[in-house]
Amino acid sequence: MPLELYLDLHSQPCRSVFLFAKKVGIPFEYKSVDLASGQQFGEEFGKISVVRKVPVMRDGSFVLTESVAILKYLAEKFAASVPDHWYPADLQRRARVNEYLSWQHGAVRAHGSKVFWFRALIPIITGSDVPKEKMDSALEDLTQSLNLLEEKFLQNKPFITGEKISLADLVAVVEVMQPVGTGLDVFEGRPALSAWRDRVKKEIGGDLFDEAHKVIMNVDSLPQTFQDNGMLELLKPRLQKMFN
Repeated sequence: MPLELYLDLHSQPCRSVFLFAKKVGIPFEYKSVDLASGQQFGEEFGKISVVRKVPVMRDGSFVLTESVAILKYLAEKFAASVPDHWYPADLQRRARVNEYLSWQHGAVRAHGSKVFWFRALIPIITGSDVPKEKMDSALEDLTQSLNLLEEKFLQNKPFITGEKISLADLVAVVEVMQPVGTGLDVFEGRPALSAWRDRVKKEIGGDLFDEAHKVIMNVDSLPQTFQDNGMLELLKPRLQKMFN
């Protein structure tokens, strides 16, 4: 059985797994899971993962969830053909990758995702704008996370771990790009971050980078999709929590 990846490229973690596997030439079968239609809640997907989130990797009878775990698994399983810089064997360089991967969940990922929801989905789904104080707070949190990405992790280096790209850069760039899909230029006034994004895109390959981000750059259709397929009612409780 070929290695299977269950993905929806609207999802940042899915994009990181997709980009890595494609870039380093790991053979896999792409299994589309349409989050907007609620496919993750279906009976078939539930047989694969009770977590009901993507990405999911299935390697024979072995099923793995969580993007960071999947990325590390792929890097280690295919170590003979994956260049070392992605997940270095050197203890301290690998620790730098792990440091960023551990930090980003509650920082760039959390704050970029909230801004994405606030700007792209909530106003259309609920019929009203996010209160200004909530939006300002979300943007400030994102700003602080981007500041730390630049000052703590990038500093004056080409990439997070130094001279070469790693899994840390891959995970970082897909999260930074998420609010960009709403029309927010997070790179404005950040020449160092912009230059880093360009280097990452070049290393990945412009065509592959654009392929992975195509859907997130065309999110205007998502609200109507939610309305058409009944997902709106499932989303409302989650949206309400954002304002509590």
